[in-house]
Amino acid sequence: FFVYPEQQSWHCFGACSTGGDAFSFVMKKEGIGFGDALRLLAEKAGVTIPSGFKREEGKEKKEKLYQINDAAVQYFHNVLVNSAAAEKARDYVTSRGFSQKTITDFQLGFSPNSWESLKQHLLDRGYDESMLLTTGLLVPSEDGKTHDRFRNRLMFPIRDSRGHTLGFGARALDDSLPKYINSPQTPLFDKSNILYGIDLALSAIRQQDVAVIVEGYSDVITAHQNGISNVLASMGTSITEKQVSTIKKLTRNLVLALDADTAGEEAMLRGIRHENTLNAEVRVMILPEGKDPDDVIREDAKTWQHLVEKALPIVDFTFKIVTSKLDLTTAGDRVFARTRLLQVVAEIKDITRQTHYLGKLAALTKTNIRDLEIALQEFRPSKARPRTEQPKPEAIARAMRPLVSSPLEEDCLTLLLQHPELKDSGESLLPEYFEHSENREIFIAWQQAGDLTSLKAKLDTAIHEHLDSLANKSLPSNQVEQRYTDYIRNLRLKYLRNRESIRSEMLAQEAETGGAGADLSKLEEEGIEPSIQLKEVFSQKSQRRTGSRR
Repeated sequence: FFVYPEQQSWHCFGACSTGGDAFSFVMKKEGIGFGDALRLLAEKAGVTIPSGFKREEGKEKKEKLYQINDAAVQYFHNVLVNSAAAEKARDYVTSRGFSQKTITDFQLGFSPNSWESLKQHLLDRGYDESMLLTTGLLVPSEDGKTHDRFRNRLMFPIRDSRGHTLGFGARALDDSLPKYINSPQTPLFDKSNILYGIDLALSAIRQQDVAVIVEGYSDVITAHQNGISNVLASMGTSITEKQVSTIKKLTRNLVLALDADTAGEEAMLRGIRHENTLNAEVRVMILPEGKDPDDVIREDAKTWQHLVEKALPIVDFTFKIVTSKLDLTTAGDRVFARTRLLQVVAEIKDITRQTHYLGKLAALTKTNIRDLEIALQEFRPSKARPRTEQPKPEAIARAMRPLVSSPLEEDCLTLLLQHPELKDSGESLLPEYFEHSENREIFIAWQQAGDLTSLKAKLDTAIHEHLDSLANKSLPSNQVEQRYTDYIRNLRLKYLRNRESIRSEMLAQEAETGGAGADLSKLEEEGIEPSIQLKEVFSQKSQRRTGSRR
């Protein structure tokens, strides 16, 4: 790393291979934009920013809100450290093993069990009541008055990367519910955009080039007290795109610390989307059963480090979650794994990584990788076409209804929904027989659900209306099993015909581009199976007609 005083510039000849001036250095080091870098340097140098660089409208108000929050931090902290009313809170932080240095570093505090103690303290210092309401520290009453939002709680100041206090988290020390509350949405506090502990973790994340995300305040505090300073909390919710974008300014290496209950398939799918934001792998570490990060670190910090090092790439972990519930020696479970995991692979934007996981999926499900590549197209968003005049939503709905309708698929699903006993019939109805995504999603969920209520819980709310219409559709009530057999045969016939069509198109394309030899032979070989199957289906239909005439 070189600095050139004469040119007022710098350059890194290491991995980042970049350079610039003082502003770009601060922007990169602090993970902030130019305006914030300019203001930070001006503040350090004691320079007044000229009028041409004045903050946009609202900045001065934001500065005032920061001041109010900082005053509240000092008040709560002083009460925790010195007030007799905070004895129970001090006992609690002692029982958690928090040192005095940690209490000071994180500026932990206590809100007295009083309706107006903070309000009066801040009003006495000249702050306006309307501004106190804007910070979320006060709550309006029905009688038009205001009172303190936080009472009889351990207080956790929540800051941004520059140390500005944005709001508070608060833990009840009695049986009050909810156990934890946060500041409401304010001009400063946006829960989806905040990472607890980022002001104290910046340096360690840059040095170690990895950030570890946990869920709780105490997890972060315990980690930092034990020298594990690259740990942040996602405010008790699933990590968001905004939070990932913040981390991306510091490192592209992200580890999610999850317990077994949190590590669901949908959570993993969101994590894979975060990989696209980072343009790097997200890894997952699973905590020992019944323990949170605080427990693991306090017992043995080396165990924590070992878990971080063993963390699996999130796609590999998702494959593990899905397949652990299945018997991949059976065709049905292989089909389910293929359908579910193709959705995961489709989320991966990097073509090299996507190809790697397609190969892994092909091996797991004993499927030809070319078939998977074709099936993958269904999960990829189509390229946007040039826009013309936008029709009204109701006109779009009317126009699309006949195009996306499939009476055969819908009647089959209605039969299944109205006759749950068909699930044990042993008939080989496969997800890929359903061309339309909403129907296929319902069928896949139906295979795993016990009743209509649990089926709805497995589906996106956007499909609920379609599900209800299918469940309430009128069908003949006789010959249920025979009609089910007919539906399966006709759906299979439709599916195989489509495969024959795809095969023909691929052969034609190969011929046009001069493809021959092994590639052409392989395509023809892959086409043999559907052709034979089609003959079998037609043979079965013919036999059924003959039987009917008899």
